[in-house]
Order: sequence, then structure tokens, then C-alpha cells
Amino acid sequence: MPSSGSPPGPAAPPHRWRILVIIGIAQLMVVLDSTVVNIALPSAQAELGFSDGNRQWVITAYALSFAALLLLAGRLADLFGRKPAFLLGAAGFAAASVLGGMATSLSVLITARVLQGVFAALLAPATLSLLNTTFTDPRERAKAFGIFGGIGASGTVVGLLVGGTLTEVLDWRWTMYVNVLFCVVALVGGWKLLGNTRDAVNSALDLPGTVLISAGLFAVVYGLSNAESHSWSSPLTWGIFTSGVLLVAAFTWWQTRAKHPLLPLRILTDRNRAASFTTLLLTGAGLFGVLLFLTYYLQLDLGFSPVETGLAFLPMIVVMMVMAQVATMKLVPRLGPRVVLPAGFLLAAAGLIGLTNISLTSGYVTDVLPPLLLFGAGLGTVVPASMSLATTGVDAADAGVASAAVNAVQQVGGSIGTALLNTLAASAAAAYLAGKDPSDTTARASAAITSYTTAFWWSAGIFAAGAVITALLHRRHAAPTSRQAAPSPS
Repeated sequence: MPSSGSPPGPAAPPHRWRILVIIGIAQLMVVLDSTVVNIALPSAQAELGFSDGNRQWVITAYALSFAALLLLAGRLADLFGRKPAFLLGAAGFAAASVLGGMATSLSVLITARVLQGVFAALLAPATLSLLNTTFTDPRERAKAFGIFGGIGASGTVVGLLVGGTLTEVLDWRWTMYVNVLFCVVALVGGWKLLGNTRDAVNSALDLPGTVLISAGLFAVVYGLSNAESHSWSSPLTWGIFTSGVLLVAAFTWWQTRAKHPLLPLRILTDRNRAASFTTLLLTGAGLFGVLLFLTYYLQLDLGFSPVETGLAFLPMIVVMMVMAQVATMKLVPRLGPRVVLPAGFLLAAAGLIGLTNISLTSGYVTDVLPPLLLFGAGLGTVVPASMSLATTGVDAADAGVASAAVNAVQQVGGSIGTALLNTLAASAAAAYLAGKDPSDTTARASAAITSYTTAFWWSAGIFAAGAVITALLHRRHAAPTSRQAAPSPS
């Protein structure tokens, strides 16, 4: 029982569950936009007339600007207020989406995607830090993070469903325009419900650190993205990637000497938080083993339409959302992350191994759905709990930049997964076709199946490694609830 002289903790906002709805919508929009244009891309390419070699930049432009500016945007939210960051991010995202929907050329579309990434970088850390500072009661926090993490984990899959539906029923441009609806809800709700907090008002912006990490993250993501269209042996690939790694290393060194570090290393030195960041990096990388290659398999081999492909992932989303609540509210508080997270990783790995059995004669219900449900259960167990643990115990003044770091590792993990698995899959397909007639339709289809199963095996390996790493790094019990500072008025 606290002593009579102990100051009371900050009162929880009375409309906190409505706030959760608003920031959940914003989070869904940010995550969804990383995949919503994937299925629409062929239609956009046909209308705007750009080449196959240039189409990757419609995807990469968003990831590059998003990843490069996340830590800067997170610190700006801490310095100048999370409510202004949230509102500006939502309004800017809406404007960029309208520009993308009205695009008449590839250059305009890429410009819109870059701007979407810029405003997503401002919006994403604000949503997670608002969640972190809004829910201080441990049980309510677990429930809120379960919902929020489930939205984040399922958003990339929802993007495929939404993108396929809008493209098939309306037009590819609506994959851009739909964001305006999300933004309007977020803006109105955020204006009415959010209170402003500026917990780092006495700090200054770390300009050298900002330049180092922004350039470093840009180079890492660009180098990995370049590996998709070139190869790992290309000087452009490894040269830019290596320079990015060196810039990130220089940033880490600088943070030990900066008076007002952009990313205080105390955020990363906590054992549970370090394990959680590693977890999110690995899940971001391994997730693409399902989203990308299973999408190809469903459409090209099983003949699913874009809408049917999105619906095929729906059972996985439901399982993920259920397990997100069970893991964050029941399992982690009772058993601790050292037990629960490795178990979740192993579930996901088992699902991926099950997907390696697909063939040209497989059926969705018998061969795809059961392992997909296993994968969803594992992902729902791991991701929301890791997002919560990654920000638990963080001082309120560091909430924005810690939240930005969570998003940054997921973005880098996704880029690593896309580049690595694409390269391995392409190599497996080429090896299968060696010595065979390349015009043989059956041989080409079998080569494609080989490429998919290769990606699933490697993804399973990533998740198995995650089980080992989390078992070694995590303490048995979660860290105590974060010490939240009382909101300071704007």
C-alpha cells in the first residue's frame, strides 16, 4: 500500500476506450497501406503505363520514407505533443492519398506514396505512444494492447482483402481514396477525445542523431529493396546496405554521447524490451513468407480472384485477434513472456511447415486452411504481447520514440523478409528448371510451387530461431507497468 505521501498516479482518461477505437483506426490505416496497393498494382500499371521494373517503387517509396523518418517523428511527438502529431499525420495522410488517387503518371503516384510514408511516420509513433500513456492499469493495458496488436498484426492481411475488393468492384484508385474515410474518423475523434501531452518539453532535438538514423534506415531499406530487382551480389545492393548498417552503428555510438539523444539507449538495454524488439523484427521478416507467396499460390495456382484471396486469409485474422486477447490478458501475466512467446513462435513455425506440403492438386480447406490457422494462432500470441512489452516500463518522455522504434524494427524486418525470401524463392525456382524445358507449363508451375515451399521453410526457420531467442532473452515474468508521467498541458 503506498504511503500517504506518495503522489497519486495520473487518472485514466474517462473516454479511454473510445480513444482506443480512434487510434486503432489510425493504426489499421498505416499498416493496411503497406499492402493495400499490392493487388491493385497490375491495374494501376495498365492504366498509367509504367514498366515492370518500375512498379516496385510504388511499394518501396512508402516503406523508404516511413522507415527513414520514424524515429525523428517519434521524438517530435514527445517534444511538441502527441495530439498535434496525430492530427497532422492523419490530415497529411488523407491529402497524400487523394493525390495518389488522382495520379496521372507514375511520378505523381510515387510522390504520393512518399508523402503517405512521411505522414505515416508521424502518425504511427503517436498512436502507440498515446496508447501507452492512456492505459496505465495493468489489466486494461493488457486488453488494449491485445486489441491494438491484433489490429497491427492483421492489418497487412486486411490490406490484401480491401485492396482486392476495391480493385475488383470499383477501381484501383479507391485503394487510395479509402484512406480519406479512415482519416476523417481519426481526425474528428482525435480532435474531440485526445488530450495533448508533451513529456519531453525540456529536451532538444538531436540533429546529428536524426541525420545518422534517417540516412541509415533509408539506406538499409533501399539496399534490401534493391535486392528484389537486382541481386545480393550487386554493388548497388550490398554497397548501400553496408553503408546503412555503418550509419546505424554510428548513430548508436553517438547516442552514448549526445546530451539529448534521439533514442536513449536505456530504452533498448532493458532485457525484456530488447527481446521484444528482436521478436518484432523476426515476425516482420517471417510474415512475408505467408502474405506474399501464399497470395501468389492462391491466385496463380488455385485460381482465386483478388476478393477470394483476401477472404481466404480471413480465418487467420479471426484466430489472430482471439489469440491476441488470450495471450496479453491471460497467458503472459500468468506464465510470463519466456514461456508464452517461444510457444507462439513454435505454433507459427508449425503452421509454416504445414504449408510446405502444398502442391498443384492441393485444396484450400484441406491443405491450406489448417496450417494457416496454426500460423495465425502463433502470430496472435507473439506480436501483440511483444508490442506491449516493448513499451512497458518506458518513461512517458520517451514514449513517442520508443513507439517509433517498434514501428521501425517491423519495417526493417519486413524489408529483410521481402528481399531475402524473394531471392531464395527465385533461386529455388531456377534450380528446379535447370535442365528442363522452360516452355513446359507443368514444369513452370512446379517450379513456382518449389519457390513457395522454399520460402515457407525459410520462414519457419526464422520463427524457430525466434523461439530460441525469446526463450534465452526474456525474463520469466514481464517487466512492471511503465511509470507514466502526468500529462502536461499544451
